Amino acid sequence: MLDQLQVKKTLKRTFVREEAYTVLRDWIVDGTLKPAQQLRDKELAELLGVSRTPIREALLRLEDEGFVQTKPNRSTTVSPIYAHEVLHLYSIGWTLDRLAMEQAFEKIGDEHLQRMEKINLELKKAIEEKNQLVAVECDNEFHSTYIEVSTNEELKRILEGIKQKLKRVELYYFDEVEDVHFSYEEHNLIITALKQRNLPLVLDEIEKNWRQSFSRIEQHIF
Repeated sequence: MLDQLQVKKTLKRTFVREEAYTVLRDWIVDGTLKPAQQLRDKELAELLGVSRTPIREALLRLEDEGFVQTKPNRSTTVSPIYAHEVLHLYSIGWTLDRLAMEQAFEKIGDEHLQRMEKINLELKKAIEEKNQLVAVECDNEFHSTYIEVSTNEELKRILEGIKQKLKRVELYYFDEVEDVHFSYEEHNLIITALKQRNLPLVLDEIEKNWRQSFSRIEQHIF
């Protein structure tokens, strides 16, 4: 429940609407607020030191994005994690990620490959140390390297929304997935294909990485 969050987080008044949304979204993504947990705007307002208005606006925005749900004449709750929705998210993810690589491929240089290798080593370390948050963030940062190179702002915006939802899923099931370390090896295959300047192979390895990520979680949610 919300009473477990003992530290009140007072938001800056000038950015209160956006910050209220960001804080609540991050709490849902990182599991501070659990699936199906009831959300009371009064409690949240007191916790964040704001009025109920920005909380209500944040909850409406989060509902539009699928993070919370409100049933008629019933309370607002954190959305459960539904198996079919997870599959849809992953399939959209690998489709758009492939597109980002197609648009970035000719502009990817040695500096980008070195950055991807560095991030992948950090991912491996985080997995070995069972640091859930860092591991998921490293995974996203690895893919973001070439998504940024694509310079497609609309594509980046859409993928960021998808990744926020998947980050929630991956953090929730991280401890249950025994072979999460394979993501490091899959990233190495992407890097190797990039060094070979083999775009079809790069795209195949990217899709395999996304599909395998889904497969690692699939058995725990179906």
